[in-house]
Amino acid sequence: MSIAVNEIPLNHIISKTLADHISVEQPPENFPILCQLNETTLITSQQCLLNNRNNVSVSSSKSKTVSNIELVTFSDLSFSQLLDITKKCQLDITAITAVNQRNSLVSYRFSVQCLNIESSKEQLATYALEQNIETALIKNAPKLKQPGVLVMDMDSTTIEIECIDEIAALAGVGEEVAAVTEQAMQGELDFAQSLHQRVSKLAGSPESILSDVAKNIPLMNGLEKLISELKKHQWKVAIASGGFTYFAEHLKELLNLDSAHANILEIIDGKLTGKVLGDVVDAQAKADCLLSLQKQYQIPFEQTVAMGDGANDLVMMDAAHFGVAFHAKPIVLKQADSAINFSGLDCLIHWLA
Repeated sequence: MSIAVNEIPLNHIISKTLADHISVEQPPENFPILCQLNETTLITSQQCLLNNRNNVSVSSSKSKTVSNIELVTFSDLSFSQLLDITKKCQLDITAITAVNQRNSLVSYRFSVQCLNIESSKEQLATYALEQNIETALIKNAPKLKQPGVLVMDMDSTTIEIECIDEIAALAGVGEEVAAVTEQAMQGELDFAQSLHQRVSKLAGSPESILSDVAKNIPLMNGLEKLISELKKHQWKVAIASGGFTYFAEHLKELLNLDSAHANILEIIDGKLTGKVLGDVVDAQAKADCLLSLQKQYQIPFEQTVAMGDGANDLVMMDAAHFGVAFHAKPIVLKQADSAINFSGLDCLIHWLA
């Protein structure tokens, strides 16, 4: 089937951003908008609203099927960068499926076809880091406006610090504990073993150091905006952490979270004993938390999201339909479905369909 299209010479817009040329104010009924891009031409179906129709010619083109794989970019991406992405990642753009204005930012969603999505994701991750941009290649993205479940790591994800490192600093064993923490985050140590090693160094410290850390706990940029937006659409939001209940429960109450799972520090006579009570919340326990919430609230698997930054989050991310690496270690970036490298947590709102 042939349809009328706008044909724009790419050299006229190559340095412009997406928003410079393709209007962000597209009527919902316009989507999907046929869109094709090559080294010489940008083609869009005629219903696409353009900001400047100079040098636009009208021709015809065959329509293409909209795929379930989407390239998501922000409005400040240039057409030069978009072309680079299609070439480096071997993507074929077929349509614009949405232009979303969320949380004071605008993102464009492109339906794409590719031969090997895993290879394309790997190339995109490398390009995004090199160019200092946020972009994602997502298959069957969870939908913002349908109930879902998001489970996040706590330390260095929902909050800017590693709580155990802060406690250790106050206890005078900061450097020793931080070294073990880093090894665990890189996947070089078994998490349970590393946790027991670190906690043992806190033996004899006063319980008051926990409250000292909690009262000054810095929330990660975008956390409150993300939770607020998800709650508007009946999402369930939880923390699953290899950290400690003292802080996880504090955040649950502060942010009105649906659940918080973490480790319990043993405290006797107002002092830390250097021991953890009960089973350690390790990688599998985090995954079990997500699956339990999915079952409890009868959330479709396609609406499950997990987000974290360390190797201990990988099992949880694999258990979710959509696993997102946040400001993450290389081992996590390599295995995640997508990533947020520079922005705040609320960037996730744009990764959702």
